[in-house]
Amino acid sequence: MSGREMDFIKEAFDQNWVVPLGPNVNGFEEDLEKFVNHRDNAPALHKEVVALSAGTAAVHLALIACGVGPGDEVMVQSFTFCASSHPVTYLGATPVFVDSEPDTWNIDPRLLDRAIADRIEKTGRKPKAIIPVALYGMPYKIDEIMAVAEKYGIPVIEDAAEGFGSRFNGQVLGTFGRFGVLSFNGNKMITTSGGGALICPDEEEGRRILWYATQARESYPYYQHEAIGYNYRMSNICAGIGRGQMTILDEHIAHHHHVQALYCELLADVEGFKMHQAPSPEMESNYWLCTATLSPSLRIKGEEEAYGRIITGAVGGAAGVTHAASSAVTDCQPNANVEALRVALDKANIEARPLWKPMHRQPVYASNPAYVNGVSEDLFKVGICLPAGPWVTDDDVRYIAEQIKAAIVR
Repeated sequence: MSGREMDFIKEAFDQNWVVPLGPNVNGFEEDLEKFVNHRDNAPALHKEVVALSAGTAAVHLALIACGVGPGDEVMVQSFTFCASSHPVTYLGATPVFVDSEPDTWNIDPRLLDRAIADRIEKTGRKPKAIIPVALYGMPYKIDEIMAVAEKYGIPVIEDAAEGFGSRFNGQVLGTFGRFGVLSFNGNKMITTSGGGALICPDEEEGRRILWYATQARESYPYYQHEAIGYNYRMSNICAGIGRGQMTILDEHIAHHHHVQALYCELLADVEGFKMHQAPSPEMESNYWLCTATLSPSLRIKGEEEAYGRIITGAVGGAAGVTHAASSAVTDCQPNANVEALRVALDKANIEARPLWKPMHRQPVYASNPAYVNGVSEDLFKVGICLPAGPWVTDDDVRYIAEQIKAAIVR
């Protein structure tokens, strides 16, 4: 925390704005608009931003604004967190999953093109939207994705929840498509404790999203509803935290870049361990999480004991009680050496995580259409996420690198 957060929160209490609207909400939206509309060496954009209760709410409202409803299909990147796809299902529509390309680990534009053509041939209708995801902050190949979208006349909803501050050719992610999704969950680049925002194409669309987010109330002196709305507005208290966080956003991004570079330096000599980096200069990742892959041949101490017991508690910062698993293994999981390294780091008081399990391999989506090339499954088997947050110091990174090296069987 920067200290400014408490000033804004105190102001909200002093003014009795402890509700899902108020000066902090307005101020936070203005700060976000200033940030997302700036472009390096180019005229500013004119996007509107609506602050919401969660990034998931932003995905949900963007889909509604794109006309998604029962029986529709939406093309969704498979290699992602479930918040990219679950809102499609909320609306009675079907997520159609598309695999990744190996450079950015994000949606493969060529496979996306073929998948859309096949859906049109099979269903007689084109999908209602395309959702690429900035996985771990890495920019997607947005120029190629937008070319596919324009070819078929399909709106793009950029899920930049993990990519706040990431850029493509100097332009902030979330500002290329019709809508852009941001998240301010507790583990993101900045936080409002929980919350999100939707980047909208113009003021008119912003007002429409705001209307949906405030229960779709009509302008009468009493509550009149002519459409189904949602209680998705951000609270004035959370927005106060966000306003304070915006004052140090650039510092956070610079810190994540520094941590990524230090990992790369300290682990460069570890054979079979490879840090994932932006594949080209125009792709500026925020490195929300620093990710790496382990060669299947890399041996880790305790590997033979991996997946030997059912996990009974919350994992990876998950809140509350997890649903009890019926088995310690599934038919799609990280390799034993990845799990062994996660356990070794956990014993050293270091939280590391596997990569996202592809949505097309999630049991809940077993029957959904999927267009796969094996990239996301292969990465899931060999990938790991390393700490990178604002409180991770240089000494922490050195300690983590030492523990990784110590876990490897020589």
